[in-house]
Amino acid sequence: MTDSKTTGVYRIPPFYYLHVLDQNTNVTRLEVGPKTFVKQDHEKVLLGPEGMLIIPPRHYAVIDNPAVRDKDGQVVIDANGQVKLLHSDVDIRFAQEPFPLYPGETLKQNVTPLKVIEPNCALRLRTVLDFTNDHGELVRAGDEFLFQGPGTYFPRKEVSVEEQIKAVILKPNEAVRLRAKKEMIDRSGVERETGEEWLNRTVGSYLPLAYEEVVSVVKAYVLTDKKALHVRALRTFTDLFKRKRLHGEEWLVYASDSETYIPDVYEEVVGVVSVTVLNSRQYCVIVDPVDADGKLQLGRKKLIKGEKTFFLQPGEKLANGIQDVYVLEEDEGLILRCTESFKEDEKVLRNPGDRWMVRGPKDYIPAVEADVVLRRKAIPLDINEGIYVRDVKSGKVRAVIGTTYLLTENEELWEKDLPAQVEQLLVLDARHFEDKSGTPAAIPPRNKSKVVSYRVPHNAAVQIYDFKSKKARIVFGPELVILGPDEQFTILNLSGEKPKVPNKIRAICLLLGPEFSSDIVTIESSDHARLSLRLSYNWHFEVSDREDSKEVAKLFSVPDFVGDFCKAVAAKIRGAVAGISFDDFHKNSAKIIRASVFGLDENKRVNKRLVFPQNNLILTSIDIQSVEPVDQRTRDALQKSVQLAIEITTNSQEAQAKHTASRTEQEAKGHLERQKIADEAEAEKERRKLLQLQAESSAVESTGQAKAEAQSRAEAAKIEGSAAVDQAKLRAEATKIESDSELQRLTQARELELTYAKLSSDLEIEKAKRLADIEIQEFKEHINSIGSKTIQAIATSGPDNQVKLLQALGIKSTLITDGRSPINLFNTAVDLVGGGAPQQH
Repeated sequence: MTDSKTTGVYRIPPFYYLHVLDQNTNVTRLEVGPKTFVKQDHEKVLLGPEGMLIIPPRHYAVIDNPAVRDKDGQVVIDANGQVKLLHSDVDIRFAQEPFPLYPGETLKQNVTPLKVIEPNCALRLRTVLDFTNDHGELVRAGDEFLFQGPGTYFPRKEVSVEEQIKAVILKPNEAVRLRAKKEMIDRSGVERETGEEWLNRTVGSYLPLAYEEVVSVVKAYVLTDKKALHVRALRTFTDLFKRKRLHGEEWLVYASDSETYIPDVYEEVVGVVSVTVLNSRQYCVIVDPVDADGKLQLGRKKLIKGEKTFFLQPGEKLANGIQDVYVLEEDEGLILRCTESFKEDEKVLRNPGDRWMVRGPKDYIPAVEADVVLRRKAIPLDINEGIYVRDVKSGKVRAVIGTTYLLTENEELWEKDLPAQVEQLLVLDARHFEDKSGTPAAIPPRNKSKVVSYRVPHNAAVQIYDFKSKKARIVFGPELVILGPDEQFTILNLSGEKPKVPNKIRAICLLLGPEFSSDIVTIESSDHARLSLRLSYNWHFEVSDREDSKEVAKLFSVPDFVGDFCKAVAAKIRGAVAGISFDDFHKNSAKIIRASVFGLDENKRVNKRLVFPQNNLILTSIDIQSVEPVDQRTRDALQKSVQLAIEITTNSQEAQAKHTASRTEQEAKGHLERQKIADEAEAEKERRKLLQLQAESSAVESTGQAKAEAQSRAEAAKIEGSAAVDQAKLRAEATKIESDSELQRLTQARELELTYAKLSSDLEIEKAKRLADIEIQEFKEHINSIGSKTIQAIATSGPDNQVKLLQALGIKSTLITDGRSPINLFNTAVDLVGGGAPQQH
């Protein structure tokens, strides 16, 4: 193929073109095919051959810097022959015959299909340059307008496409919220200001205008009999129902106004309000109610009784929610307090601060001017039960016992406080308790408003003091004591432990006895021996006439009667023992103690009881449980004396036993001597008989011995002969056995030696054979590894080298021989050259 750039000949096919530059004039011209173009020396082909631009139907292309054309559509050429161009301008060309691009024209946008606008769609166009449209109207730059579908949009150079928009599809109960971008007239013919918003409620598709902006799609609220819409006005306007609404005004939209409601642009939905339903047993109080004109009555309250259904208006609220009607039973009451003057049931005038009670049975709904303070129920009381009631006006406290009682509006339950020790005794239901830790133990809580009762046990007494009347009363058991509001139990603080320690036992009731008490008393005798006595007393109280208040009051005249009588008794015992020695007291301790405590009568006999007239305490007996010395030396001396007495008694008993044993021994010895003599006489008789029998046996023995010796010698000789024969036989048999065993041993030894020699020789032969095989195999492997040619070369290397050496030297010699003497030609050659390799044998 011929290169056009080399030959200068360009063959231009049909629908192709060239751009040729005339270097003399610097003018570029267009050459269109079909033709053959021969390039001159002063010409230069700038472009081509290039195919013409073909725009199919329903397509377009954008040409930048288009050529200027006259009225007939011909290209205008200037005086220099250069095509005139519209610089910085564009030309949009649609389907036409193929055309070339003139010099200076460029393809700004390739061939592009025309845009087809579907129904419910549009192009928002903006004017770039002023132009006159098809209707003869002048369109200025900056104006925006729509090209609505369906249709095909043919672009213009004066118009730019901003965006493609789609119509908003509005379903029933939907609206589109629009905003104006500038002053305009909407589709309804209403003039709109810049930034103004409005709703379009037309069901179907809505295509916004060029200056309309879709803010959102608003859905309608469905209103029912149970729901209402709470709406607030954002500015003053007239709503959908032709009512004028002020800025900030709030109202409700009901289902009766509209089944569905779409809030206007100047309305704000605060929320959905549910209906308030009151049944026949409910009521409510509305704070800040709305009057008939729709205005709030601030600070007021409104009572609504059921059955009723209503919506709370904006600003209204329930004071305490939906409340149930107070259903009062026969034993119930409701205490009310007036907060604002009013007439109850149009009869009774109530002033602020008044308190009153409404008693059942009845249903009651309190007025808005009254507050419910408390709901009370009657307290059922048994004959032995009661409560403390306090009048809040007078402050008086009283106890109500044994009847069902409902507190009035001016009464309240009063709590009676008791000392912690009394609380513990009452809760634990104990007669007394020991105070070991010094602090009362933890006790469960008590209902302090109930009357305090205590069951006085049999043969006991309780003292109760009334602080209001400043009098005390004593109750004997068995009896149930009920404390009044100002009464308290008298607590007995008694001595306890051993020896007695004050304030160790707390008790409410005084046990009249008989009871016993134990104590440890330390005494000292006239010889200064100190002893510790463990004593136990039996005592009781004696009341001759329980109706005599003075006589009865003596019972509680001594607070710690236990410690008092224990100290008195101990003093008497110490006084009596102080003038008696230890030995006398040790022998007659019980008599001395009883006599010192109870005293002696006219007949010098010990009295049977000791009377304390201060509280009519009778001491009937005293028991001495133990007497122990306090001083260690006295205790050791007493222990020694006891041990000495025990030792003396033991020695006397031992001497008496020895005397008795000696007498018994002498009697036994006499009896033994007599028995010995009798036994010796009897033994002599038996000895004589024995000697006779011995003599007879000696004779028989001598005769039998001789005969036995003869028989034994004969038998011995016979036995010796038999033994010699048997011995000889055994020896012969033993010799035979030994020889046979030796022969067998030698035979086995020879056989084993032969077997060993044969095995050894076989092993040697096998070893030699294997070694030979190994050497043969090794030699074969060496030969195979070296190769036959290598061995041949090694064998002929010496002669070959010598021949080559002679040939290299060029020496030629003649050897004459008779053929009978062998000549070593190899050595000769070596000698001829003056040496060589050593001879190989």
